[in-house]
Amino acid sequence: MIRTSVVLFLVAAVAVAAVALAGDAGVASLIWRGWRVDMTAAAAALLVLFVSLLATIFWSFLKWLLEAPQRAARATADSRRKQGGEALARGFLAAAAGDGSEARRLAQKAAELADEAPALVRVLAAQAAEAAGDLPAAKAAYSAMLGFPDMRLAGLKGLMQTALAEGDNAAALRHAQSAYGLAKTARWAWRALVDSRLEAGDWAAALDLVQGAQERKVVSPLVADRTRAALLAASAASLENHSSERMRGQALEFALQSVKLKPDFAPGVVMAARLLAADGKASRASGLLEGAWKSVPHPALWLAYRDLRTDETPRERAKRLGALAALNPKARESRVLAVEQALIGGEVGAAREAARSLADEPVTQRLAGLQARAANAAGAVDEARAWIARGAAAPQEPDWSDLDPEGRAFDYRPEDWTRLVAVYGETGELIHPRLERRERTINDLPNLPVSYVESTPFLAAAEAGAAVMPIPDDPGVPDYARPPQDDPPPTSPPPRRRRLASPTRAAK
Repeated sequence: MIRTSVVLFLVAAVAVAAVALAGDAGVASLIWRGWRVDMTAAAAALLVLFVSLLATIFWSFLKWLLEAPQRAARATADSRRKQGGEALARGFLAAAAGDGSEARRLAQKAAELADEAPALVRVLAAQAAEAAGDLPAAKAAYSAMLGFPDMRLAGLKGLMQTALAEGDNAAALRHAQSAYGLAKTARWAWRALVDSRLEAGDWAAALDLVQGAQERKVVSPLVADRTRAALLAASAASLENHSSERMRGQALEFALQSVKLKPDFAPGVVMAARLLAADGKASRASGLLEGAWKSVPHPALWLAYRDLRTDETPRERAKRLGALAALNPKARESRVLAVEQALIGGEVGAAREAARSLADEPVTQRLAGLQARAANAAGAVDEARAWIARGAAAPQEPDWSDLDPEGRAFDYRPEDWTRLVAVYGETGELIHPRLERRERTINDLPNLPVSYVESTPFLAAAEAGAAVMPIPDDPGVPDYARPPQDDPPPTSPPPRRRRLASPTRAAK
């Protein structure tokens, strides 16, 4: 205000001076109590402006003095607000770091200072109690939040988490249900409800929840489709071996719905193909398997494809499998299938050539067994034994572990399907519970004698490009490291046997 008055005074003074200099300045007289003052009009105008400026300054100063108490109160409130905000921020950081005692101290300080943020203070108090391991205090803090409409959802989530920490799953489920009814977009509540349905094996209820979440846009369409596809496959698996024809028909319907949602989901495709084949619809099953093979080849797909027909010769079967491999020729599984179909058709040369295309792949039990079978079919028995030695120490393949020793694919337990639904729905990746449990799979290592034959094919195999190096008959310690011994009597040496190469000396 004072700055504005000074500016106005200067402008007016300049204007008056300009008028005075331009011509007649005029005359102004002031008579007061017998006194008479004569001056020019310009001087009178400047005097009035000056007096007005002094009055303005005096009034501003007086007003500043009168408002001093209010300014002091505002400064104190601002300081408390700032300190309360700092206490809240540091308290939340301490709770996130797990420092319960520091978080509780800062929560108490924030409660004294942050009068304008009671909701944040309550949240901090609850989280501080959780960080300190005081679950009763945390439950009390979260329960107090239920009385405020804008904090009710946060309170329910906290109560659910504390109930889970105490092992009270029923109470946690009740809180999740209340939260989901309160806010249909609360994804954590939806996730808790879905998980509870999955653990109970209630696939139908889980399907309803996923469908509702998709309609309310709680989850993306991609996650919803993957989750529904896995749930439908789990539903089909639970009914596939039912004695009732109607239940098996329902299983087929579930499996086909799964394939419709995700045509490359191997468990659903294999199950649908298996049920279609049992229903005499091999042609339709073949189409489903071929479509999945084009997208994501899986060994269970070609095994199911192989078993669709039982009235064909080995050459006819090999030709049919070759056509399947040609749908996705660059895929690793297609190159593996090329070896399998050549062996089935008795085409030894083609099998060896296809096996060489897998030389750069990491060695697994399955690949080592496949190479051994191809070598054995070509008469390279010693090379086959070397591959068996490598396969004995090689890891299993995750996808191959999805088949049991009888060749049945995805024969999972209910808890396995529960995990598969959760993992595949969120990430699009399969799990491999049989591999995790180290259960037996189809044995791909051919049964051959463990000793090498007295012949040179072993050397010939190495020279042919199999990289199988010969080893000495006795790969023990060198002669210079052996203790001195008396010369033995001159007798004819006994026949020596060749030993099996260790896995570390076998072909790579």
